[in-house]
Amino acid sequence: MRRHAQSGFTLIEALIAVLVLSIGLLGVAAMQLRALQSAHMGYQRAVVSLAAIDAQERAWARLANNGACPAAGDIQGDWSGQWFGNILANNGSTLGNTGCEYTVTIRWQETRYSIGESGDAFVYQFRLPEL
Repeated sequence: MRRHAQSGFTLIEALIAVLVLSIGLLGVAAMQLRALQSAHMGYQRAVVSLAAIDAQERAWARLANNGACPAAGDIQGDWSGQWFGNILANNGSTLGNTGCEYTVTIRWQETRYSIGESGDAFVYQFRLPEL
C-alpha cells in the first residue's frame, strides 16, 4: 500500500506563525502607547503656552488700566491661582520683569515622560511698550 504525500501546515508551523504574529501585535501595542504619551505631552505643552500668553494678556490689561508697566508680583498671584493647581501641577513656575520686559518661566510636573525626554522649562518672553 502506498501513502500519499501530506500537504498543508503542521502543528509546529502553525505555532510558529502564531508566535510571530503575537510579537508583531506587541510591537503595535507599544507604538500605540508611545503615541498616546506623545499626544498627552503635546496637550500639556499647548496648555503651558496658553498659560504664558494669559500672563502677557494680564500684563497688557494692567498697562491699559494704570498707564505704566505693572510689576510682575501684581500679576503673578491671580495668574498662578488660575492656572496652577487644577489645570497644571506647578513645579516652580515664575513670572519676572525688568522694566517692561517680562519673562514667564513655567515648570510643570509631567509624569508621562518617556525615556530620553526631559522636563525642561517653558520660557516665554515679551515686552510691553513704555508709555
